[in-house]
Amino acid sequence: MRLRLLKKNFIAFLVVFIICIMLFYSLRRTNNETNMDVTEKDSSPTAVMGKFEYSTVQNMRKSIYDSNYRQFIQNGDKFPLEPEVVVVIQVHNRPAYLKMLIQSLEKVTGVENMLLIFSHDYFSEEISNMVKGITFCRVLQIYFPYSVQLYPNEFPGQDPQDCPRDISKENAIKKGCLNAEHPDSYGHYREASITQTKHHWWWKLHFVFERVRVLLGYKGYVVFIEEDNYLLPDFHAFFKSMAELRKTSCGDCDILALGNHNGLSEFHELSSKTETSTWLSTKHNIGMGISRELYYKLMGCNNAFCTYDDYNWDWTLQNLSGTCISKPLKVLLARGSRVLHTGDCGLHQKEDCRPEMAQERVDAALKEAQSALFPPTLALTDYGPVEHQPHMKNGGWGDVRDHTLCINYAARL
Repeated sequence: MRLRLLKKNFIAFLVVFIICIMLFYSLRRTNNETNMDVTEKDSSPTAVMGKFEYSTVQNMRKSIYDSNYRQFIQNGDKFPLEPEVVVVIQVHNRPAYLKMLIQSLEKVTGVENMLLIFSHDYFSEEISNMVKGITFCRVLQIYFPYSVQLYPNEFPGQDPQDCPRDISKENAIKKGCLNAEHPDSYGHYREASITQTKHHWWWKLHFVFERVRVLLGYKGYVVFIEEDNYLLPDFHAFFKSMAELRKTSCGDCDILALGNHNGLSEFHELSSKTETSTWLSTKHNIGMGISRELYYKLMGCNNAFCTYDDYNWDWTLQNLSGTCISKPLKVLLARGSRVLHTGDCGLHQKEDCRPEMAQERVDAALKEAQSALFPPTLALTDYGPVEHQPHMKNGGWGDVRDHTLCINYAARL
């Protein structure tokens, strides 16, 4: 009787065991299929990029850190070769000018061999969609994580307890506002909207050379432009010729300046000509080509850059040239500009912007200059003096919080 009972129990146990095995493999197969489905979905551009959330400040912050970590290369499969030149565009909130820039980039011969990096400090779907619409070369979007937009009521934005710009230091101390002890050289207190551009420029420089993974090992130049610039169709070809000219005729040149502020005046006479000079903020801050070697020189002056009381990155850079950087920066510059400035409003002028007029001016100038594009060779026609050019600092950068944040970008990217 006991033997018969044991036999029945064994059979029941065996049936339950077989059912469990079948359930286990069934669930495993289902999970594998689900994982394969998720993997296939995650390989799509949207999944790799991540969905950028604009609904709240907190969501934008999370999206920005996620995007800067992922570093999705748009059109990477279509253009797999290493870039011959990298162009970094600092973008704020002038979509009409950005649209003109993108249209000019599409017309650049050889653009498929370029990598475009759009660095944003203002975040909107309109601007993002404009950049996502680019199909003619590789594109990376990066995001300045200390934007005023992300910190509307606290530093590095404008804290309600910050001192008013024009209050005296004595009254500021009586008032007890946050930065009472730190006005600029002219007695004014910081304005977040004014300080942001210098912060963004310095952060962007760090991020591009230190954190953009696709550029690890890249030994070429990085050309820095802004959203209200316009590139001529032979920009890429001219850049390559200019880089070769530097090797043969100006080995000690620190910067390539592909643009100037003269527009296309006398372009037929100047198209193939270059010259050397001391780097000057007012002349050579457009279309700057910077090498990794120069980047390291600038990083040796991190503290000097970040504590100099001028809210302009370019005037600050001119101050470093010949002071912290013992030998003044030498520039090889295009006399016939390949980068035009289209913006008729910006940091200080925000009203009555007429981008359509700028487009008309550019079209007319290009029509006149067309036959002088793509010179077969470049000539170095003038050697200007290279010496430190001091200037009166502009202030706007006296707050120690700005100094500290700026200095720490290298460690807090």
